[in-house]
Amino acid sequence: MTKEPTSQSQHLEEIVRTRLSRRTAVKGLLAGGAAAAASGIAPMRWLTDTALAAAGDPSTLTFKQADHVIKDDHHVAPGYNAQVLIRWGDKVLGDAPEWDVNNLTPEAQEKQFGYNNDFVAYLPLPAGSSNSEHGLLCVNHEYTNGEMMFDGLTRKDKVAQMDARQTDIDMSAHGHAVIEIRKTGDQWEVVENSPYARRISARTTEIAISGPAAGSDRMKTSYDATGMRVIGTINNCAGGVTPWGTVLMAEENFHGYFSGDPEKTSEAENYRSYGLAGKSRYSWSRFHDRFDIEKEPNEPNRFGWMVEFDPYDPNSVPVKRTSLGRFKHEAATCVTLPDNRLVVYSGDDERFEHLYKYVSNGRFDPNNRTNNQDLLDDGTLFVAKFEDDGIVRWLPLVWGTGPLTPENGFRSQGDVMIETRKAAKLLGATPMDRPEDVEPNLVNGRVYMMLTNNTRRKPEQVDAANPRAENAFGHILELIPPGARGPEGGKMAEHDALTFKWEIVMLCGDPNNPDHGAKYHPQTAEYGAWLAAPDNCTFDNQGRLWISTDQGSSQRKNNIPDGMYACDLDGPGRALTKFFYACPRDAEMCGPVFTPDNSTLFVAVQHPGEGGESVFANPSTRFPDFQDGVPPRPSIVAITKASSGSFGDA
Repeated sequence: MTKEPTSQSQHLEEIVRTRLSRRTAVKGLLAGGAAAAASGIAPMRWLTDTALAAAGDPSTLTFKQADHVIKDDHHVAPGYNAQVLIRWGDKVLGDAPEWDVNNLTPEAQEKQFGYNNDFVAYLPLPAGSSNSEHGLLCVNHEYTNGEMMFDGLTRKDKVAQMDARQTDIDMSAHGHAVIEIRKTGDQWEVVENSPYARRISARTTEIAISGPAAGSDRMKTSYDATGMRVIGTINNCAGGVTPWGTVLMAEENFHGYFSGDPEKTSEAENYRSYGLAGKSRYSWSRFHDRFDIEKEPNEPNRFGWMVEFDPYDPNSVPVKRTSLGRFKHEAATCVTLPDNRLVVYSGDDERFEHLYKYVSNGRFDPNNRTNNQDLLDDGTLFVAKFEDDGIVRWLPLVWGTGPLTPENGFRSQGDVMIETRKAAKLLGATPMDRPEDVEPNLVNGRVYMMLTNNTRRKPEQVDAANPRAENAFGHILELIPPGARGPEGGKMAEHDALTFKWEIVMLCGDPNNPDHGAKYHPQTAEYGAWLAAPDNCTFDNQGRLWISTDQGSSQRKNNIPDGMYACDLDGPGRALTKFFYACPRDAEMCGPVFTPDNSTLFVAVQHPGEGGESVFANPSTRFPDFQDGVPPRPSIVAITKASSGSFGDA
């Protein structure tokens, strides 16, 4: 017997219908398969039923799709070239030794390309130009897979098996790399002995601390009595680029690097909220006391920040900007307001965590780069609350206001920033389904939020912005600032506004499987390809959305590769996703970024071959070298069009 829906579920279904249909359907909820086909294509903004009815494949993306299958090697849409530009261990600094996987050293790794490349930024040379054939490529190195780097380690016991030398190599493989690149003909190459080349590592790089938490007693350690300096940056996931050409590196899952019992520190409640549980995923604390919180109880407070550095100055000191909050940062994407104040968007990448934006008090000066250095120290951090009526409210995290007072453990603005999660929850922010990348679209003025998944959400925990229990496939939200509606939205959007509107772009999953509850453009099953676990994104010069995915261990279950998808965001092809590039087996897709003229798309292939029981000697793929005895190597790939025409065309 079919159970009748409760009034609560009926109410939520109607809310979701409205949020999906406000701009994209007038005949009911978009659905996959036969139900979607029966409903017809709904009119989009600025278009008529007649125009939509005339469309066959309504997408403006006309490339022939890549095979939507998992392979050992990567593959791209016909008519495009995918070139492996740089791999783990390749030279960054001019005096780096040639990579020898059987003779790795910490000193060599400090000069070579690091592991598990994530965020990628392209900055033209000279600085301030729009050169699309010569520039700097800035790449985060998020984490390591020791069992894939060193022969003889097992996935289960690698923390206990690693020795001091391997541990230091592991630390040196974290951080960031800056390389100079140049395009000759249709090929990109790394410029050797570049004066811009740089490696930032978790082992040796000294980083300053600024903003409200700098100098706090909670930031002081036995080796830094000032609370103003820290060695290294860890788990650098996505990031961003400021209007003045500096790079922002997000520190994400910092909790996994620390051993020791949080209950034996004065920060137990704080550390529990960030996932510190007494057991480290790395061997670092066995050889470096600062990663044992029973020996250095404040050290975790020095991670989980946004780190800014100047890639045009290889001697610049990176800075952890504590005004942007401490959480598991995913992305730091920037947009300049008409009055030249700066807005920075960032997600906290964990189940039931939140979306944030920072608004500077000072103004960006395009004629005086030095004057912009402190814009990320003076401003207000806001957290998002999504209402059922399609409004998102931005709540300020300001000490002394509302619940952010000494009665709740906040003695200063520094405390609010150190315990950003606690502050956000006290304000009533909406718990989201793993907020990953969040990017402003400079063409239409709207903001797009990748929500990767949340299989822990129970039916009684669903809400309009997170409408599926056990959300295994993720979804994408569109946030609409005032002024962003209309064809000039990119110029008119008020990103500093305290209220936005929001809508659902798509609920991911297989539209032909009713159990997934997927919602796309109704012709996706006919003309497009379904996706799971949206992670990072970027936009081309036409404002179309390019989505990278990270299914993790579900890649094999879903039986589709991770890679790059693209879709229109306006017009009759809105939310009709097409598959462009496939990662090799078990790899995650990261870091998509275009050159200014959209002639090249750079992507990061992270952790190829790590799935199942893969180890150094027996990986699931040996991408990209495919040589016996050589493990898979995370790599940056440059994708170009083989013939003339716009990127995204056939």
